[in-house]
Amino acid sequence: MSQGFRRACRLTVLAALGAALAGCGEGLGDLQQFVQQTRAKPPGRIEPIPEFQPYQNFEYASHDLRDPFKLVDFRRPEELEEEISETATGPRPDANRVKEPLEDFPLDTLRLKGTIDDKDGIKWGLIFAPDNTIHRVIEGNYMGQNHGRIISVSDQNIELTEIVPDGLGNYIERQSSVALIE
Repeated sequence: MSQGFRRACRLTVLAALGAALAGCGEGLGDLQQFVQQTRAKPPGRIEPIPEFQPYQNFEYASHDLRDPFKLVDFRRPEELEEEISETATGPRPDANRVKEPLEDFPLDTLRLKGTIDDKDGIKWGLIFAPDNTIHRVIEGNYMGQNHGRIISVSDQNIELTEIVPDGLGNYIERQSSVALIE
């Protein structure tokens, strides 16, 4: 039975291949017509390769220029740091003062959430910091990264005076505020 089964399988496969090959011969008329039309057309013109300009070397001589990767010191070279601090006018931050917790955060990240009046009539501001803590502040406390000293606390905002560098070795005072966010 196995011999007969093999013979039947071979005949079935040969019959299927014969039928497939017989179908390939028909329907080629439109393809042959397209090939004849394409060959009858005149050949197209190929554009010539564009002519490239030869590479021009450029030699960059920077021996007499400033190194762009070094920091620029805009102070006058004849002045020393001690002389600058002696001649500096205007306010200066107190370098010996102990920093308060709210001085670790930029002023624009601190939010006034409300105020509390204590029994002595002192108004405390409640400041929400980015570390998800509430801090109590009064006049004279510091907050923000620019040495901001609180000058007044009201129900709507906290007024500060910041000491910011002017870029030339001196400092200037700037008024800022933190408004109530509801």
